[in-house]
Amino acid sequence: MRAQEVFKAISDPSRRKVLKLLRRGSKTAGELAEAFDMTKGSMSHHFNVLKAADLVRCERRGQQIVYSLNTTVFEDVASLLADLFRVDKRNGEHR
Repeated sequence: MRAQEVFKAISDPSRRKVLKLLRRGSKTAGELAEAFDMTKGSMSHHFNVLKAADLVRCERRGQQIVYSLNTTVFEDVASLLADLFRVDKRNGEHR
């Protein structure tokens, strides 16, 4: 996991919305696009940023592309953040 790409990906509200939509399960690119008022090119850009950060997986099924969450990356980010903000119990300072 490259944290910089993950944080870049989740910094955009549209990409966060895509991730929220995928929490309910896999969706096609068309199903995801219905939730937005933007061009196919813009949607494609957002999908590519999410894929580059490895936050989503995509699978071609016939003529459709199906997206799903890559939960392992979210677990890695949660661990990274927990470690970053963990308090050292011996002296009360952040590590």
